[in-house]
Amino acid sequence: MEFSENIDPIIQGYAQGYFLMADENDVLGWYSSRQRALIPLDERFRYPKSLKRFLNQNIFSVAVNRDFLGVCQGCADRDSTWIAPELIEIYYQLHLAGYAHSFETWQGDKLAGGILGITIGAAFIGESMFFRIPNGSKVAMVKLVEHLKSRGFILFDAQLQNDHLARFGSYLISDLEYQKLLQEALSYPCIFV
Repeated sequence: MEFSENIDPIIQGYAQGYFLMADENDVLGWYSSRQRALIPLDERFRYPKSLKRFLNQNIFSVAVNRDFLGVCQGCADRDSTWIAPELIEIYYQLHLAGYAHSFETWQGDKLAGGILGITIGAAFIGESMFFRIPNGSKVAMVKLVEHLKSRGFILFDAQLQNDHLARFGSYLISDLEYQKLLQEALSYPCIFV
């Protein structure tokens, strides 16, 4: 399948609240959820005190899109993954078109961790995160929230809730609430990079 010719249908799918995932046979499909997990971009965002001490040490530097494909591979590199090779190609085409980004932490010249996401308007749709060095993805999360706030983003969609995200204050909203917030976010032009 050739995606570089026309990525509009992919962006339209995300703009309607769907997200792409591969099943156990690497077959891609569109998914939605009755509830969406959001990362707060206000005072509700939090993180463990132990991470605050780690952040103060400035062990990692932060970069955007320095190694986009490395972040894609890092996110896909697990025993069970929904990021099939075809989906990495789609992310790469979205990246070339300015929609998909990697927010990364580095320790020297080593990729410590990162978050993969898609931006449309003032919405950041988080697809996945990973780490190779402990705390790499956690620091990326804190710094990404700071970055999104500084750029005027109003929505950080984490898609599905889990215990790790809950440590950062993630919360669930109904699909109806999500659709309203998404449409509002789409009406604001924000630049991620």
